[in-house]
Amino acid sequence: MPIYAYRAKEANGNVTTGEVEAAKEQEAVARVKALKMTVIEIAEKKPSIFIKIKEMIPGLGKPDVTSKDLVLFSRQLSTLVSAGVPIVQSLSILADQAENPTFKAVLQAVRTDIEAGLSISDSLKKHPEAFPDIYTAMIRAGEVGGILDTILERLSAFLESSEALKAKVKAAMMYPAIVMTICFAVTIFLLVFVIPTFKSIFSSFGQELPTPTLVILGISDFLISKWYLIPTLPTAAFYAFKRYYATPAGHRAVDGKMLKAPIFGIILKKVAVAKFTRTLGTLIKSGVPIMQGLETVAATAGNVVIEEAVLAARESIREGGRLADPLKKSGIFPNMVTQMIGVGEETGALDQMLSKIADFYDQEVDAAVKGLTSMIEPLVIVFLGTVIGGIVIAMFMPMFQMSQLSPE
Repeated sequence: MPIYAYRAKEANGNVTTGEVEAAKEQEAVARVKALKMTVIEIAEKKPSIFIKIKEMIPGLGKPDVTSKDLVLFSRQLSTLVSAGVPIVQSLSILADQAENPTFKAVLQAVRTDIEAGLSISDSLKKHPEAFPDIYTAMIRAGEVGGILDTILERLSAFLESSEALKAKVKAAMMYPAIVMTICFAVTIFLLVFVIPTFKSIFSSFGQELPTPTLVILGISDFLISKWYLIPTLPTAAFYAFKRYYATPAGHRAVDGKMLKAPIFGIILKKVAVAKFTRTLGTLIKSGVPIMQGLETVAATAGNVVIEEAVLAARESIREGGRLADPLKKSGIFPNMVTQMIGVGEETGALDQMLSKIADFYDQEVDAAVKGLTSMIEPLVIVFLGTVIGGIVIAMFMPMFQMSQLSPE
């Protein structure tokens, strides 16, 4: 979002300068006026070449607003609101304390919008990069119901549960990813720097080398002569996949295949069930209408196949049907889940039933991740040993046959 530098006159007549973030100049002027100042001069601040370079390089631009920032903000704002501190003053306090400069700027903009007369939820909705749809939906419900402090506590608990779930899945993927990366690096090192040394030794034998040795030497020669393919091919494959995934057909195909993957697909389904039930249960419990709740859940599903299933459930409810039936038809949600949701609908305790399902599947994900980690570890070690050991054996085979080789 553009940044506007302004020069304005305060109520006491003093002239001050500052900066404000806004989508357009009129909005920037309105924000300055909301601070009880008269605008003298205002203009968009053009970023320097160094800032542009920073923004182009990943990791060097503005830091993202993390779930940790949101959790801390929600808990602190809940405490301040419960203590009777006005929302504008609360936001000023939290903006001053924020360590993340991006989040600090967002909070200052939200405070300015609220001072200008916008509701809290509408002010937050203007910053989707910081506040997701579920956050603004629950804040709106808290405003309407007059239970903003309670909603903020629930949001904190929800975000913490979501982060714990992500951490479990990341932990399962981290170990094999690191080992495979090391395996790839060691293999390239052997083929490019070590194998050529053996080649000069083998050339003095004067006899035909074993097939495995010839294969390894051929791969080594290819990598040395076509060294630029080592970084180029993975990069090209990544960008080709990224472009394919950006298309609607590719997005759906990849998401569908991920859910059907032999090992990881089971975990992804459990994660999807846990996320769906936790999110929808929290929304309903907070007073968000079920139709709006399902729309929010679909938008934050992260998988187009699951999104379609949730939207089908929303359409079923719109037509007077039940939530459980289209979820069961999708094939993603197990029978136990759909049956419990059906019972929750009949008894009027859907939010409680969804929370129980989420707790159960959090444990299921934990167990599945532990099982996957214990299974992947020996498989990765076997794979690593096979690749590295195969190269070593192929290089030593001619030496084992030296008694049968003689120079011409």
